[in-house]
Amino acid sequence: MKICLTGGIACGKSLLSSFLNGLGVETLDADDVVHELVPEDERRRLAKVVFRDPAARKALEARLHPLVRKRFADWLERRDSKGADAAPSAGPEVPPLRVAVIPLLFEVHWERDYDIILCITSSRERQIERMVETRGYTLEEAEARLAAQMDVSEKAARSHYVIRNDGSSEQLKEGATRLVAWLKEQVTR
Repeated sequence: MKICLTGGIACGKSLLSSFLNGLGVETLDADDVVHELVPEDERRRLAKVVFRDPAARKALEARLHPLVRKRFADWLERRDSKGADAAPSAGPEVPPLRVAVIPLLFEVHWERDYDIILCITSSRERQIERMVETRGYTLEEAEARLAAQMDVSEKAARSHYVIRNDGSSEQLKEGATRLVAWLKEQVTR
């Protein structure tokens, strides 16, 4: 099964991904793929432009999105890293879980590429608070980034499984454990 995690900016996708990794789930984040494709100094320069200029953002997306989509397709198609010689296990075989982390999944219309869509949400106030406190954005910059994305409530409504992240990191970790159990049920059906 092809599984994707989406959500709004500063909702906790990275923290949830780290918890999933700790539970044996492999993740690949679109932001990391973009970082592989675009040098850091150019990303900073582009960020100043694309969140203020929709035409510049569209041009950049037209250039990057096909490359990012191909990277995910290749990654999701790759075989289990254990290889064909892996020892058989007792009980039902649970395939390795891989989760693509794509913040703009619905905006770029890639949802049909995935069998299961997960969404992590937060209140708008928490998103802004996190962007200002942990990323150093001004209120204006935080608002511009939120305006550039689909509202997280719309993403949640279009997803199969939703995790609300307005609480503590410990609560999110517990949510990750429940999510992995749910995913294992889904892939063994």
